[in-house]
Amino acid sequence: MKKLPISTQSFEILRQNDCVYVDKTKYVFELIKNGRVYFLSRPRRFGKSLLISTFEELFNGNRNLFDGLYIYDKWNWSEKYPVIHLDFGEQEYEAGKELKTSLLKFVRDTAEKNGIYLPDINKGLLASSFSELIEKLHNKMGLPVVVLVDEYDKPVTDNLSNKEVLADNKRTLHDFYQVLKAVDKHLKFVFLTGVSKFSGLSVFSALNSINDITVDERYCTICGYTQEELEEYFKDYIIELSKALNSTYDEIIVAIKDWYNGYSWDGKISVYNPFSTLMLFDKKAFANYWFRTGTPTFLLNLIRKHNRPLNFLGKMTVSDSSFESYNPDNLNEIPLLFQTGYLTIKNRQSSIKGVQYTLDFPDIEVKDSFLQCLLSEYTQYPQESMPELFKELSAKFQNSDEKGLEDNLTALLAHIPYQLISESEKYYHSIFLIWLKTLGFDIQGEISTNRGRIDAVLKQNDYTVITEIKFSTEKALEEMLETALKQIDDKKYYEAYLGKTIILLAVAFNGKDVKCKFKTLDKK
Repeated sequence: MKKLPISTQSFEILRQNDCVYVDKTKYVFELIKNGRVYFLSRPRRFGKSLLISTFEELFNGNRNLFDGLYIYDKWNWSEKYPVIHLDFGEQEYEAGKELKTSLLKFVRDTAEKNGIYLPDINKGLLASSFSELIEKLHNKMGLPVVVLVDEYDKPVTDNLSNKEVLADNKRTLHDFYQVLKAVDKHLKFVFLTGVSKFSGLSVFSALNSINDITVDERYCTICGYTQEELEEYFKDYIIELSKALNSTYDEIIVAIKDWYNGYSWDGKISVYNPFSTLMLFDKKAFANYWFRTGTPTFLLNLIRKHNRPLNFLGKMTVSDSSFESYNPDNLNEIPLLFQTGYLTIKNRQSSIKGVQYTLDFPDIEVKDSFLQCLLSEYTQYPQESMPELFKELSAKFQNSDEKGLEDNLTALLAHIPYQLISESEKYYHSIFLIWLKTLGFDIQGEISTNRGRIDAVLKQNDYTVITEIKFSTEKALEEMLETALKQIDDKKYYEAYLGKTIILLAVAFNGKDVKCKFKTLDKK
């Protein structure tokens, strides 16, 4: 089998080391053929850097790297264009004036590498030096310049909580990107990637002809793996995984899809998260790989700042204006959650009034992890106490300790600011599920049966807990408990779990008041 390209962002290294490469050069060819200046937003670890590297090797004329790919017999390999590849992940930008110094060094190094003298570089004149670099490269090479910018917005997104540095970085980027409009006649192709479309950086104002292909239906699968690509390029790895997990090929396909396939930028075709998929094949275990690579602290702070209830995330409808550029000094967390990959497009509807998008969590990995992270952030519950609390609650479930579970849930609700609590049954469903998942329980919510839908099923080695949750500000807690247990019995929610000890659990909420009732099922 070919090697898995885990964390490989260089197209050259990937191809030279016989790694799996899902051929995206058809999109590369179409973009170059149809336009000149593009912007693409995708979440982190979604293949943006590899795409940039692919453009670089193509314009450099490295023909051997493209042998066997779609673009191989369609490209003019005799032309080698001058390429400026700027990766902001390699720049310094976390202190005042640091970004400008780092960009000056980048421009100087690029000029020296190409034997070009820039008289303004030692005067600290960034914009004029960058402009002169592009013009002189064009004149020296005889072909217009290709500019590739990876993570164009990283100096902004990484400093959202540091207003002073943020202001400095915005000014520097404004002056820097403004150059691209002035030197347009010297440019062959410009491609920028990032997470968000921030206003005030000159990219979208200065480059008024920039084509944002983020939600363009023609390029919705330019990053990530489609179902067909997954089964074509990774078939041997899927077979290997099915053997390792003692499952059939079809069962593994369904599981991979549930865990990692839910990202869509047109509401029709979904793609697999490439990083998580590759890690799955490498580790042979289903886990939250993508979420673990970076805690979205600034997003959590935004949600708390706007006093969003814990379960506010879910299906929501937004207009296409939500994806336009916005001010980093006054952020709305909903479009930012979309841009960063915590929400994705589930449906797209066009009309004479414009385009409406339905957003939701992409898959199990993101939904479970993000909600657990939110709960931890809101309650400030110490992570080091979680394992011990898991043991305590396990005993309370097994022993049908109603008072113990009530005390635990009451303590949890007491940690949550009152304004963040939503007066709805759905909210308390979310709280119950998120809390137990955070502690490490194997629990699933909203499981459909032929008679109805179970609120939650918690599985342990020796027993299964079937849970029904009720909420009301008018009914008595005891009345709601009896209604919940009767519903479980009447609809026989337990039928699919016969074979081990089954515990029925009713949980009733009224504001921050909670009451629980257990019932052990006689049948096995």
